[in-house]
Amino acid sequence: MKIAIDAMGGDHAPKEIVLGAMKAVQSFSDIHLTLVGDEKQIKEILTNHERISILHTTEVILGTDEPVRAVRRKKDASMVLAAKQVTDGLADACISAGNTGALMAAGLFVVGRIDGIDRPALSPTLPTIGGEGFMLLDVGANADAKPEHLVQYAIMGSIYSEKVRGIKQPRVGLLNIGTEEKKGNELTKSTFTLLKNSNLHFVGNVEARDLLEGVADVVVTDGFTGNMVLKTLEGTALSMFKMLKTALMSSYTSKLAAAVLKPNLKKLKNTMDYSEYGGAALFGLKAPVIKAHGSSNAQAIYSAIKQTREMVGNDVVQLIQKAVEESDSVKFEQ
Repeated sequence: MKIAIDAMGGDHAPKEIVLGAMKAVQSFSDIHLTLVGDEKQIKEILTNHERISILHTTEVILGTDEPVRAVRRKKDASMVLAAKQVTDGLADACISAGNTGALMAAGLFVVGRIDGIDRPALSPTLPTIGGEGFMLLDVGANADAKPEHLVQYAIMGSIYSEKVRGIKQPRVGLLNIGTEEKKGNELTKSTFTLLKNSNLHFVGNVEARDLLEGVADVVVTDGFTGNMVLKTLEGTALSMFKMLKTALMSSYTSKLAAAVLKPNLKKLKNTMDYSEYGGAALFGLKAPVIKAHGSSNAQAIYSAIKQTREMVGNDVVQLIQKAVEESDSVKFEQ
């Protein structure tokens, strides 16, 4: 199994990407990784060359670059070349922690969509209190969506949850402002009807306040709403840990309490750590394309590689394509 990785994308590239790659080849004997980026910088960090090759380029897509223009003009950028490895049949999948918009553009223009999928969805697996996690899609690939798009998201999320995460009959929830069937706008009302009549394990409308309780395994919404929910959850978690740290360091007594609670607090932090779940998959493309978090450390890159390996090994893309072809409920006018 071959995976191409943009070694220059992300806040801590290439160091953390290279460290994560080396950890992955030690854990998985069936993968070969191609690190795409500045060979000199990569070799300064790379101490284990077993099943790791380097595709040299010095061109990089920056976080400030306009995504589509950058992908079209920077043909030799590390992210674009990683995607092209997939198109050329030299890799089964690609990963990047770089510019999200540019990776989505590279996925669409270089890797290409599955026939029948009109709107690919970006979906991370987010933590829950119980540690099981849930998928939220879409979180920003498309600001607007039609009911049929959300049904496609549900199908893709269900297949991934079953085949990669090992969840039998994944529960699908529709993000809404209330749990009642008639709640919401025209998009959610129409989507509710389609999901209710589908073969999916649809559990109805779910509210944002219940997401971390694990109310569903797959939660679907439009990309505008999903992106705001994602950033709200992320920001709230960071703020809560900062506030907790400030409170525990405010006095001598609280510092003693913090020392006692430290193992439990560390466990809590690990439970809510995105890096354990891998990256956000761009579903609906002809091959797995994974967006790792921009601030990914070596552990997060390792998890993204593990996630990608499981997607390839379980033929997730092929299963999605087959499900779309067989389902009349998700076919609609382009």
